Amino acid sequence: MVKVVKFGGSSVADGKQFEKVAAIIREEEARRLIVVSAPGKRFAEDIKTTDLLIHLADAAAEKKDYDAELQQVIERYTAIVESLSLPSQLLAELKAQLISLIETYQEDHPRLYDALMASGENENAKLMAAYLQQLGEEAYYVSPEEAGMVVTDDPGNARILPESYEKIAKLRERSGRLVIPGFFGVSKTGHIVTFPRGGSDITGSIIGAGAEVDLYENFTDVDSIYSVNPSLVEKPHEMEELTYREMRELAYAGFSVFHDEALHPVVKKKIPVCIKNTNHPQAAGTYIVDEREQRGLPVIGIASDKGFISINVRKYLMNKEVGFGRHLLHILAEEGISFEHTPSGIDNMSIIVREEYLNEEAEKKILERIQKELDVEEVHVERELAMVMVVGEGMAKTVGVAAKATTALAEAGVNIKMINQGSSEVSMMFGVNASEADLAVTSLYNACFAKAKA
Repeated sequence: MVKVVKFGGSSVADGKQFEKVAAIIREEEARRLIVVSAPGKRFAEDIKTTDLLIHLADAAAEKKDYDAELQQVIERYTAIVESLSLPSQLLAELKAQLISLIETYQEDHPRLYDALMASGENENAKLMAAYLQQLGEEAYYVSPEEAGMVVTDDPGNARILPESYEKIAKLRERSGRLVIPGFFGVSKTGHIVTFPRGGSDITGSIIGAGAEVDLYENFTDVDSIYSVNPSLVEKPHEMEELTYREMRELAYAGFSVFHDEALHPVVKKKIPVCIKNTNHPQAAGTYIVDEREQRGLPVIGIASDKGFISINVRKYLMNKEVGFGRHLLHILAEEGISFEHTPSGIDNMSIIVREEYLNEEAEKKILERIQKELDVEEVHVERELAMVMVVGEGMAKTVGVAAKATTALAEAGVNIKMINQGSSEVSMMFGVNASEADLAVTSLYNACFAKAKA
């Protein structure tokens, strides 16, 4: 058996956490492929190493004296090196590498940010490999380039290239434990390119799929995935198992425990994922699988995400106008705007987009084009919306889930702006005012999990 194990930022935040991680790795011979994040927060008010590296990139890009920012980064790693009694030479090499990257990319800001941000994971992987060697393990630092992580050349938005998987597969043939930095790959032109932030999950998934491992263990700081944000509900229901599709829906709607783009590689190979706690590794965790037995409650989780706006369009006999929807979406595509949902009626259609994609200039241009090109009676934008998702593959075979959900929202006084449910019935989406999102989630949770709490 071979496993890929990924450790998040909180799991590798300091020397004590490194000790826990090493103990977990050494418990099983199968834990041979190890992916690490950059050091995360050591306490609530702390700053993540990635953020320190962004501050360093800001100073370098503006051609300011960056000695203070550089020293802050070095100090984070110094604390780990000294705590574990690792060779001080590692710090000298780290400093030289950061300065070299700045000198190489100072005039190319997108690449400067990618290179420096990726350093958080890259240098941490070197420290982890060195620490495992110090403990007597046969362990090696493996750069993404050496591992075969060849990606597209799109700074901050890397995508793995299909030909990468053939080289990644050879990792299984190597001896010892291989420590690979998460979050980035290398383009064909030799540049460092990062995945979207949180992309160490993506790296773990790609390595797992390429090496066709038996299990992908993702270690974080919770015992399992909860059915709802634990800050909203006391002692929330814990999930033992959920499917890829259910996890994808929940991750999209705001579950931060697993990056929503990270599932794609393992889904293709049907590799199970287990979410576990670095600080409590004996806990069973939550398994994410291709299929699961439908037992218990039909709903498995409820989540919400804010920051949406709705472009609402109304035109009489819209449903009779061939190609109306295609033309409307084509306008957004031409303006480079990605849409999320398209709930509609016979004379109206709404396009839900993330607010970050639609600035004032883009909004004005899109509304003018819709009015002119589609000759609509009304088009306006509605802001400060949240999408609340009720997720569970069991809903497809259960009568009355929608009625229970809408009743719960009505009794809580939450105004439903829109309802959308896909044909697969894995999820049900409610659009509500952002100010009522938390109330909507708690009322839905209480309605759907009442039996579980009783």
